[in-house]
Amino acid sequence: MEYRPRYTQPFTLEEARLLAVPIITEEISRLQNSLSHLQRTQDELREALATSPGDTDLKQAFTENEDVIGSQKERITMLRMVLDEKGLPMSAHYDLQVGNQPSNARDPTLSQPRSNGIHPHESMSDQTTPLEDTSSENEDDQGVYL
Repeated sequence: MEYRPRYTQPFTLEEARLLAVPIITEEISRLQNSLSHLQRTQDELREALATSPGDTDLKQAFTENEDVIGSQKERITMLRMVLDEKGLPMSAHYDLQVGNQPSNARDPTLSQPRSNGIHPHESMSDQTTPLEDTSSENEDDQGVYL
């Protein structure tokens, strides 16, 4: 899949595909936080422009922020595309809808168990055994037994 960003980005889609999932999700969170602050700044600039419509510095700051917002939204879109390609379900945490069917259900090759032995549609809890209850043993000892 070829993707041509509208804005200059610090990485290509191909480079993003090489990133580990935790790096991708952390970057999405960081960008969303940045967008929140930028939007608040834009609201303040909009109010200032209403009272001083001829202020060229305010106009320039507003325009520059619009470009940054567009670039960051596009970057989030690119990272979400990579997560989708990796077969990870989207969650509301990243401002996405979780579908009824995981995105990897479209690709039959992803229905095979992964190298860690876990089937993509199974949760980790399906693969683990419950911990033994040792609370009655050594009740005089202090501490938590897991």
